[in-house]
Amino acid sequence: MTNWLGRVLEVEVGPVAHGGHCVARADGRVVFVRHALPGERVRVEVTEDNGGSFCRGDAVEVLSPSPHRVTPPCPLAVPGGCGGCDWQHAAPPYQRELKASVVAEQLRRLAGIERDVVVEALDGGPLDWRSRVRLVAGPDGRAGLRAHHSHRVVPLEKCPIAVPGALDDVLARRWRPGTELEVTSDGDGRRHVRELATVRGKVRARQLSGGVAVQHAAGRDWSLDAHGFWQVHPAAAATFAEIVGEWAQAPAGGSAWDLYAGVGLFASVLAGQVGTAGRVLAVESGRRAVADGERNLADLPQVSWRAGRVERVLESAPKPVDVVVLDPPRKGAGRAVVESIVAGSPDRIVYVACDPAALARDVAIFASHGYSLTDLRAFDAFPMTHHVECVALLS
Repeated sequence: MTNWLGRVLEVEVGPVAHGGHCVARADGRVVFVRHALPGERVRVEVTEDNGGSFCRGDAVEVLSPSPHRVTPPCPLAVPGGCGGCDWQHAAPPYQRELKASVVAEQLRRLAGIERDVVVEALDGGPLDWRSRVRLVAGPDGRAGLRAHHSHRVVPLEKCPIAVPGALDDVLARRWRPGTELEVTSDGDGRRHVRELATVRGKVRARQLSGGVAVQHAAGRDWSLDAHGFWQVHPAAAATFAEIVGEWAQAPAGGSAWDLYAGVGLFASVLAGQVGTAGRVLAVESGRRAVADGERNLADLPQVSWRAGRVERVLESAPKPVDVVVLDPPRKGAGRAVVESIVAGSPDRIVYVACDPAALARDVAIFASHGYSLTDLRAFDAFPMTHHVECVALLS
């Protein structure tokens, strides 16, 4: 088959697909198109072609625009520009419709579940929300983000989705080319910057400012590693903790597991439900997060911590368990973890997921063990990007 790299095609854009692009077809091949919207007619330049049944491209000219198309708020959110955002060319309500379609399609295709999905907006609007940004210095020493599917660095003057002011000093100076920079703005508006430099093949971290972040959620103040896990959207942690509390319904004196616990946000909610006569097992692989969690929840003796891989820790965990909450990384929990959870015979499982495909695959595994999806809420916790956060209840 002839390689189409660099070829310009005129196509009718079809439905949205998972990953921040839409599906089109040309000469019997699928073309995954970025910077387009369903129903548009566009000219697409092929940017990636590894042979086979599909290739990838950018909509470089819009011949028939969607009524939902808007001017991107960032001049770099264009073909060949920054790869950090996927949907700046779509009106925010329509972005949520696209994400809802993706969640519904993944559940249908991977779990056999037909379900209407609504993606809800979080407080704060579509801009100024990103509290954590990872930058890299380009050949000229200016910090920026990489282009889509590329190592090329696109230098930034500002980022409209980042928390205002968080990046100003970092973007104003020059860095050693290749240096990576992690910037976090915490719940008190303080900025934390860490430099990651590769020297003789080894990554060396150097804290340039801050280091210990303060966050506020679930009626508590949290102190934690500024570059460890915490929800990126300022409104997300409190929102998800509230839903976990509503759906978990852990009985007083009962038992609960908080898996992939981070610093214990959901463990704190579960601890309040089971009370001092109950028990909560918090499992987290990151030892710094476990130490932060133990310190933050020192006033809750019903919470015990274990550092390690979830499936291994659960082998020796007391069973049965009443309720399980899990918030796995983007790849999902997977069969081994799902089966470890099922072995505890929980009545209810609350699953917080940042990838709808991984969620759907895991829901299908739970279904094979008799657990059904009884409720689902989805949130636009990453506006302007293709990412979406779901909270699912299985029973």
